[in-house]
Amino acid sequence: MFAFILRRLAQALVVMVSVAFIAFLLFQYVGDPVVFLLGQDASPEQIRALRADLGLDQPFIVQFWHFLLNAAQGEFGLSLRQAAKVSTLIAERFPATFELAIVAAVLALVLGIPMGVYAALRRGTFLSQVFMTISLLGVSLPTFLIGIMLILLFAVTLGWFPSFGRGETVKLGWWSTGLLTAKGWHHIVLPAVTLAVFQLTLIMRLVRAEMLEVLRADYIKFARARGLSDRAIHFGHALKNTLVPVLTITGLQLGGLIAFAIITETVFQWPGMGLLFIQAVTFADIPVMAAYLCLIALIFVVINLIVDLLYFAVDPRLRIGRDGH
Repeated sequence: MFAFILRRLAQALVVMVSVAFIAFLLFQYVGDPVVFLLGQDASPEQIRALRADLGLDQPFIVQFWHFLLNAAQGEFGLSLRQAAKVSTLIAERFPATFELAIVAAVLALVLGIPMGVYAALRRGTFLSQVFMTISLLGVSLPTFLIGIMLILLFAVTLGWFPSFGRGETVKLGWWSTGLLTAKGWHHIVLPAVTLAVFQLTLIMRLVRAEMLEVLRADYIKFARARGLSDRAIHFGHALKNTLVPVLTITGLQLGGLIAFAIITETVFQWPGMGLLFIQAVTFADIPVMAAYLCLIALIFVVINLIVDLLYFAVDPRLRIGRDGH
């Protein structure tokens, strides 16, 4: 177990260093931060002095090493557009994105798993066909179109929900949350549903496919031969084994929800990291882009590590395989 964790940590370190190198290249080849800070009218002496202060006159390897040390401490310098510390901007925006992703993930799981189980156990029924049609639409329609349709129907036509913003928030230390206020929940419904639709349909189709595969397994036939009820077979044996691969997908999709909430946040003007990143790309704000890239990579690495450890704990065959070596 300890050797397994060490191997995974070593792989995670290699991934993070590689991503940090790509982020560092943004500073080297996408614009010149000195020009952004001083402007086009700066004199050569001012440019040389600032480059020396920023360490940009040092060798490439030395600059990358300093970048790694600063990135490990969560420091990426100042935003070229807002003249504020990037770490502060990320800390202000991360709670909004994280809460949006969590609510979307809970919606996808709470609805996707029962719908997938029903579609597998009641194949051919009208409701099952409706679920499969919804899943096809959810996979096919782009996120921005789903968001616009929800805004048109529930915000413009019916007026049930607001179409932009985060609503009222509460401060808990440095963390800001809208999940403790009624207006916060009111504002998060449409963006969370928009972000959850694709994940919901993915989970539903995966659960249905895995459930159908498990129901054909020999141990299910033996359970029927022993006279177990359909309820015990479906939910005591089949569903439990079906959820093992869903564990991996759910973990990775949580990282994907955080990373790819950009479109949803843009459509609903949700004040999260995705909107910050879009603004950074628009204004070539390299420090913010580099910090976003490194943070998203860290989130994926941590989630992958947790999923690997859960697999190792849940599946005895992995432990046996390791012991065999």
